[in-house]
Amino acid sequence: MMYDIIVVGGGPAGLAASIYAARALKKTLVIEKSIFGGQITQTTKVENYPGFLEISGMELGKKMALQAKSLGVESAYGEVTKISKEQDIFTVVVGEKNYQSSVVIYATGASPRKLQVPNEEKLIGSGISYCATCDGAFFKGKTVCVVGGGNTAIDDALYLANLCSKVYIVHRRDSFRGEPVKVELLKEKENVEIILNATVEDIVGTDAVEGILLMVEGEEKELIVDGVFVAIGHEPNTKILDDFVPLTPNGYITTNLQLETAVAGFYAAGDVREKQVRQLTTATNDGTIAAIMACEYLNTRKDE
Repeated sequence: MMYDIIVVGGGPAGLAASIYAARALKKTLVIEKSIFGGQITQTTKVENYPGFLEISGMELGKKMALQAKSLGVESAYGEVTKISKEQDIFTVVVGEKNYQSSVVIYATGASPRKLQVPNEEKLIGSGISYCATCDGAFFKGKTVCVVGGGNTAIDDALYLANLCSKVYIVHRRDSFRGEPVKVELLKEKENVEIILNATVEDIVGTDAVEGILLMVEGEEKELIVDGVFVAIGHEPNTKILDDFVPLTPNGYITTNLQLETAVAGFYAAGDVREKQVRQLTTATNDGTIAAIMACEYLNTRKDE
C-alpha cells in the first residue's frame, strides 16, 4: 500500500510527526514494534510536559496515540528490517509485508545500554532489568541495586526506594551527572546507599540474581541483592541504516536543522538523531519539525 508519509517508531517523536502529517491531509502510517507511546510509557510520573501538572507516562502515551488515530493516522505493528529507495519511492519492510511511501520519518529512539559483564545476558528477566517502573513492583520489600549516575538512574533509585527495603546506587565516577536537586532527594532517603567510584565486574547468581560484584577504588566488593536495575544510557536503534544514511561514530543519524538527512525525503526525529538534549519535549519538537518539513517537501514535488 502506498502512503505519503511512513513514520517508523510510535514514541512521542513519531506520534507528534504523524499528528502534524495527518492534519496536513497526508496519508500517514506509523509502524511500531512494541507499544505506542514509546519509552515514556515506562515512566510513572511526568511533571515536565507542558499542559500537565502531573501525568503518568502510560496515560500520556495513550493520549498521543489516540489523538493520532482520531486524525486518521493508520498504524501497523512489527519490526522494520529494511528500508530502501528507488525512483523517489521508499519501501519499508516489516516481516513479509512491504509498505511504500514518498517520505519516511525515522523515529525509533534508542535502546538501553547493557553492562557487558559475563552473567548479564543469562539473568535478564531473572533479576536484571532495564526499566525500574516496569519491573520494580516485583521487588517490593527486597534489596536491589541501581547502576548509573544520570537522571534516569537517580529517578529509578528514588522510585525503588518507595518499594524496596534497601536500594544501592552504584556509579563509576566520584559524583553524579544528574540534576543536583534529585541527588539531594536521593541522599535524604534512609534506605538508599550511594556507592561511588565503583564499576560492575559481574552479576552473581545461577538461575536468578543473588548479588552484584563490584570493584570499588581497587577493592573487590560483593553486594547481596535480589535485583539489578541498569540505567547507563541508551544506544540508537539504527542498525538497519548502516548503508542507507550517514551515522555518527555512536550510531546516531546526522540531520540538518530541518531534520533532513543526506537521503532526500528521509527525515529523523527524536532520540535516534545526533543532538545535545534528549527529552520528551525535544522529541515532540523534532516530530513537529520533521513532519512540517516533510509536508513541504511533498508539496514542492507535487508542484514541480
